[in-house]
Amino acid sequence: MNTIRLMKPYVSFDEVEAEFRSVFSSGIFTRGEHVEAFRKDLARFTGAKHVHLATSATTALWVCLKLLGIGPGDEVVISDFSFPATANVVEDLGARPVFADVCRDTYNMLADTLAPLLGPRTKAVIFVDALGNPSGLHAISTLCRSRGIPLIEDAACAIGSSEADQRCGSIADLTCFSFHPRKLISTGEGGAITTNRDDWSQWLDMKLSHGARGMKGVALDFVDFGYNFRLPELQAVMGRKQLAKIEDILVERNQVRDAYRAMLEPMGFVAQRAHPDVRFNVQSLVFAVPPGCSRDGLIAGLKARGVESTIGTYSLSATTYYTAKYAVNNPNSRWLEANTITLPCYGGVDVQVVCNAIQDSLVSR
Repeated sequence: MNTIRLMKPYVSFDEVEAEFRSVFSSGIFTRGEHVEAFRKDLARFTGAKHVHLATSATTALWVCLKLLGIGPGDEVVISDFSFPATANVVEDLGARPVFADVCRDTYNMLADTLAPLLGPRTKAVIFVDALGNPSGLHAISTLCRSRGIPLIEDAACAIGSSEADQRCGSIADLTCFSFHPRKLISTGEGGAITTNRDDWSQWLDMKLSHGARGMKGVALDFVDFGYNFRLPELQAVMGRKQLAKIEDILVERNQVRDAYRAMLEPMGFVAQRAHPDVRFNVQSLVFAVPPGCSRDGLIAGLKARGVESTIGTYSLSATTYYTAKYAVNNPNSRWLEANTITLPCYGGVDVQVVCNAIQDSLVSR
């Protein structure tokens, strides 16, 4: 039985072979022409003034918090429906993650929910584009700006998405992308930070490269301590190839989403909702299961029928660690973790076969 995979990469070896051979011939595996070209490509695409590549979205988020001086005694309000990295970077720096419940329709933080959580200790807000959906991002940005609080967009899933004709990467004060294998652009591992502030960009240039800025004689001038969070040349090649065809990828994934909705909504499944002014990249295709349906049982049933699936994502405050430490109960994020399923979504996936497997799994319970 052939397995229908949850995700397939949008890059092949044939596409990158010539550039890979060139990199190997040159011996320049880091800080070369492809890294700089990828930065420029991303800046043009997102509309951001500055782009900095990183080893992952997690290191990108962590460095952004360091840039803002986040530490013990500070609070950072975060969306409660996300991968644990969103909370872990706050926790690691000794600050307190404040978990904002999310909307059951869009899976995103709401301005009305965020406002009461802002206080004198709030040093930043992290808005998560849940599964690639930026619905409500401008409203959160407006609120943060009115309070003088920096907004970090956890856009790990959102490359290519936009709200009000403005692409993710050019809306928040700082935006962090992921190039993990589950993402539309995959470099194996990798990430990026965008910002429009020149001073922050200069700081990031230095900190992401061991604290070096310019030259001291014939050697690097290390003006501060820093880190090695750089993306290598080969990974930049992969990223550039996929970014060049991102428009086709977005169209294709939305067509697959429409096909699923036509088959599954009559069965009681409810798709994640995006606002009318949002272009959704459908990084993950997620549905809430029908009432009375065991989501975990459905995942097991699909696995038995050769179809990969998984949960939507996590209620961070409901994880064992954060429950024990903070004892927060956000009903919407907990409901979403328990009742959402992610289905295979990419060009060529046989939507009819997947939906038949879903129907069979529901009937056989």
